[in-house]
Amino acid sequence: MYAVLKTGGKQYKVQAGDVLRVEKLDAIAGDKIQFNDILMVGGETVTIGAPMVAGAAVQAEVIDQIKGEKTIHFVKRRRKHSSQRTKGHRQQLTLVRVTEVLASGADTTGVMAAIGTAHARRAAHNTDAAPASVAVPAKPKRAVKAAASAE
Repeated sequence: MYAVLKTGGKQYKVQAGDVLRVEKLDAIAGDKIQFNDILMVGGETVTIGAPMVAGAAVQAEVIDQIKGEKTIHFVKRRRKHSSQRTKGHRQQLTLVRVTEVLASGADTTGVMAAIGTAHARRAAHNTDAAPASVAVPAKPKRAVKAAASAE
C-alpha cells in the first residue's frame, strides 16, 4: 500500500519502511508523528482525494533533525562596480521513517500531527499570554540619587 502526502510545500510518494528528508518539523528524535494531508492512497484500490482523502494518514517515526547540503549564492557586479558577494545556505530538514499507511481511521489513532516549525512558532506566539508585571528591583545608584534629591 502506498500514499501521496503533502508536507512543506512538496509531495512525496511513500510506503511503509521509506526514509524521507522533509522540511523541518516540530518534533524531536524518537517521536511518532502522523501526516494528515494525504492526496492519494493506492494499493488494490486507488482513492484520490478532492483535494484530500478523508480519514487517511501516514504515520512515521522521527529519526533525526539534520541540515541539507550547502548551496552557494555568488553575486558578481561587473564593469565599474567590481564587487562580489558569496552567501551560503543549509536548509533545516527532518529525517523520518514511514511506519504505516492508514487508508481510514486516522482520527482515532491519537498520534501527534506533523506540523512545521513556523506553524508551531505562530501557534505558541498566539496562545502565550504576556507575563504579569514583575517588580523590577531599583538600581542602587538611582536609589541613592533619589534619596539625596528628596532631602
